[in-house]
Amino acid sequence: MTSTPSTPSTPSTPSTPSTPSTPAAGSTGSGTATTTPLVELDDVSKYYGNIRALEGVSLEVHAGEITCVLGDNGAGKSTLIKIIAGLHQHDAGEFLIDGKTTTLGSPREALDLGIATVYQDLAVVPLMPVWRNFFLGSEPTKGKGPFKRLDVEQMRRTTREELLRMGIDLRDVDQPIGTLSGGERQCVAIARAVHFGAKVLVLDEPTAALGVKQSGVVLKYVAAARDAGLGVVLITHNPHHAYLVGNRFVLLKRGVMAGSHTKESITLDELTRQMAGGSELEELSHELAKAPAPAHLGGRPVDGGGHPVDGEGNGTPPGGSAKP
Repeated sequence: MTSTPSTPSTPSTPSTPSTPSTPAAGSTGSGTATTTPLVELDDVSKYYGNIRALEGVSLEVHAGEITCVLGDNGAGKSTLIKIIAGLHQHDAGEFLIDGKTTTLGSPREALDLGIATVYQDLAVVPLMPVWRNFFLGSEPTKGKGPFKRLDVEQMRRTTREELLRMGIDLRDVDQPIGTLSGGERQCVAIARAVHFGAKVLVLDEPTAALGVKQSGVVLKYVAAARDAGLGVVLITHNPHHAYLVGNRFVLLKRGVMAGSHTKESITLDELTRQMAGGSELEELSHELAKAPAPAHLGGRPVDGGGHPVDGEGNGTPPGGSAKP
């Protein structure tokens, strides 16, 4: 039986190299997802009559990040807080929440959109228990009609659980909140904002009146809020505290932006220098170096050019002798 010669096999076509996958929308090639900021201010300005409180201020607040706003007294930090909290409306620029242009009409509207503000006075009633302050203005009730009353047990239980979840172990939630230290009261206010569903937490100088140890406690809970996925706006005049926890830094000076940086792009020394005035601080140090010692401490009076003069007002030029 004659065998039929086998047909030569057709060479396989070379495989087409796979095209590189296109990054999904909203992501960068490096793999870091670019998310829409929870809150964004774009070139925002605020005027009170002829007074410029803010002009051309921009910032972004992202989930899981802390944006620090630094500035001296009168820099415009309080005005910025009031705009974000819905207390005042901006006069120019754009205010965006979740990418949508917004004008807040009241603090309640800001709360409904997930923006909680903790002011320096904390908005607490010192003589009320911790649990009552925790639910102040949002008290749960039970019963109906004439039998409707506060659900005290639920408030006590929830307060204790939420504080423990934030790592705050109070001795007794029935004690007046005024008996707590300043740092503990700040922590209760932060836990309250987290419990009521805040997406953005605005903190107004939380460490201003605290010592070193209590400041560290508060910063730990600020970082805990960040790690819980909140976007945090930390208002402060202390660059050391800001640099410990911050991801972004916005510097204000007399109502305008003096700088905007990420943590990777600036050192603590440079942040401190810019906040302190930079060139103005250097000029002041030169002036202080030239200032003579007071006369009662052995110094000699000087003329307008900074040259020493004798008791009769005769100047002594540099390297020369007194005028005859």
